[in-house]
Parts: sequence; structure tokens; C-alpha cells
Amino acid sequence: MVWGDSVSTSITNFAPKVIKMKIGIIGGGAAGFFAAIQAKTNYPESTVIILEKSKKLLAKVKVSGGGRCNVTNSTPSISELSKAYPRGGKQLKKLFQEFSNEHTLEWFTSRDVALYAQDDRRVFPVSNDSQSIIDCLMAEVNQLDISIKMDTAVKKLEATAEGINVFFDDVNSVFFNKVIVASGGSPKKDGLRWLEKLGHEIVTPVPSLFTFNMPKEKIKSLMGVSVENATTKIQGEKLIGNGPLLITHWGMSGPAVLSLSSFGARLLADKNYQFNLQVNWTNEQSQEVVREGIQAIISEHGQKQLQNMRPYNLPSSLWLYLLNKVELPLVQKWDEIGKKGVHKLIEVLANDVYEVSGKTTFKEEFVTCGGVSLNSVNMKTLESKHLPGLYFAGEVLDIDAITGGYNFQAAWTTGFVAGKLK
Repeated sequence: MVWGDSVSTSITNFAPKVIKMKIGIIGGGAAGFFAAIQAKTNYPESTVIILEKSKKLLAKVKVSGGGRCNVTNSTPSISELSKAYPRGGKQLKKLFQEFSNEHTLEWFTSRDVALYAQDDRRVFPVSNDSQSIIDCLMAEVNQLDISIKMDTAVKKLEATAEGINVFFDDVNSVFFNKVIVASGGSPKKDGLRWLEKLGHEIVTPVPSLFTFNMPKEKIKSLMGVSVENATTKIQGEKLIGNGPLLITHWGMSGPAVLSLSSFGARLLADKNYQFNLQVNWTNEQSQEVVREGIQAIISEHGQKQLQNMRPYNLPSSLWLYLLNKVELPLVQKWDEIGKKGVHKLIEVLANDVYEVSGKTTFKEEFVTCGGVSLNSVNMKTLESKHLPGLYFAGEVLDIDAITGGYNFQAAWTTGFVAGKLK
């Protein structure tokens, strides 16, 4: 599906306020930009300044989706949308009433950024270039006369009678009436001490959305091979992942692995990323259904060699690998494998096991589980419960999602709500 000039959705913004304020936005990423845009739109007479500690703006937007920018997900309902968030989904469900994925589609397409959804519902710009999204956000910031200050790291915040002083070192500070923190996820709790000192509860960050390393497993020789639908489980746990699975030169990746790493982020951290991964290559088929499928092949194609009759449309190289793994001769005929052979195939197809030792995260797209606890924030307005006039947006909050555009949607939504400053 492609969206062009507009979509039929109304954004529930409120009328601009004729109030002159100085508003500081800490963080020049997706949430920071969107919060700044909304703040200036809602309070056009105010001064809005984005403070970015690095030399780069919108860094994750640039690299997301392989450089295409997975803007959002086109899942058709708010209820379904909120299920993509292992942490924060319940709270976001209410915030999505104010700014949902449909609102995101409207916002960008109304600014001449055509979008399209893939079969898996991931939404990208028609240009297939993240620069389209960056250019749109930059144009909006420039049009609204929002200032940007680079190389400006914030060290601490201090409450005053009228607002908040933002300190860049022990001495130099700037006063703001309102501040929105959109500084992104921190890989370590130390990076959030400045917010903890204000009274906010900090949930210790751990990685989310990572791939599994399998240094001892020979399946890595099949790097580049993918299976369209696989089911993954952590052995001994109830967590389940589904979707495409990609074999890499270090182990396994793809949505079936990434979703498991997201929902199991804290559990896998506790295991020090040492565990066994169970893989069902048969698109969620139970072992009994797999048995029936194998018996059907034996009945209908019994004289064919194992290597020449691939079940479940498995890639040829993967099927041959699995046959070798269970020590079934490639040239053996299907009707000669016997009960023992049938059992071996059931196990390797529906309950294959691999040893995981470690993870791989991509620095540019790093996603964390953890951050400012939602218990420390008014989840209707995203204002701090500990410092009036301080708001939060984006991944600095303990909100994160599976892969598929959901993390950016959380950035747009929280940026929109925080930008109301109410």
C-alpha cells in the first residue's frame, strides 16, 4: 500500500497558545525533533532550542532500515500496535489515541513524503532513502525557526522558581521555562545519573533487539540463508519468537530472533547471553503435524531420495545441512528411513537446538530495555513527577519495541504528547 498526499486521519492537536516561553529540547534524534516541532507549533511565540551533545543529528533515522528508515508500522489497530512493546505497551495504548501510526502517515504524507508499506507492514518512504525523512524534519524545524546547538552536552538540571536551569558544566547554564528530555537510550545506568539525582527511578538498561552469536555451531557456514517463517524459543522458558529467520556468519538474526531478544531482553541479560535456542523450521507446526507431513511424503514420494524432496519449502542448503546433522544419508529413499529416521526428522524440523554464546548489537541502531521508569512520569502528559516543567520523550523512557518501525512510532507519539507541555 502506498500513501501519497494525505490519509483520512485527524491529529488531535490543540490550538496554539499565545505564550512566550523558552523551551529546551535535550537530544537531536527522532523524538527530540518531533517534540521540538510540536512545542513550537503549540507555542509559536516561544523560543525552542534543540541541544545535541554530538556532531550528528537524527543519527538513528539515517541508518534505520538499512538506510531506508522504517518510519512506522501499518498494523491496523491501536490494540494490535501496543502489543509490539514488551515494555510500555499498556501506557502507549492510551497515548496512541492522541498520535497513532495513522497520524504518523498523515503527518509525513501531508508534507510531501510519500510512504509505502511492505507485506510485513513495515512502512518506508517511497524514495527508499532515509534522507527523505531527515529532510522533512529539518525543513519543518527551519520553517518554524527552531534553533539547534551541536556539541552541547547537558550535565545536570536544577529547578528554579520560574523553570529549570540546564547546566553544561559546573558553572555554565541556560534557563528554560520548560525542558523536554529526549536524549535517547543509555547503554549504562551511569548515563542516566543526572536524571536519577532529581528523584527519578532508573530501570537499569540492558540491550534489546540483538542477534544471537553461535561460535560453536556449524550452521554458520550457511550464512545468508533465510527461512520465511520460523518459530524460536529459549530452552526452558515460555518466550516464543516468530517470523523470518536469517543465518549469519556469527549465528542467527531476523525477526524470529530479534523479537525473542526484545521480549526476553532482561531474562537473557540475567543468563549472560548463554542459553540454548530451539528452532522450529516448519512455521509453527506441532511435532504431531510434522509427523503427519513426513508420513504423507513417504506415502506419496517414497521412492525419491531425501535430498530431492524438501519439506516445508526449506532452502536446499539448509535441508541438506539438517539431513547431515541427524546423520541421514542424502541418497536414502524416503520409504527406507524407518521409525528411527522419522523421529530424527521430526526432532530436527520441529525442535532443532543450537547453543548461543553472546550477542551482537549494531551500535547505530542500539535499542535499550530500561531507562526512566514510567512510575516516575505522568503518563498522560509525560511530565516528570519530580520536577515540574520537565518532560520526557523517546527511548530515554523505559519503553521499547520489537523490530518493524515500532520504536520510531514510540518516538513520534511521545514527542507529540510531550510537545504539548501541559
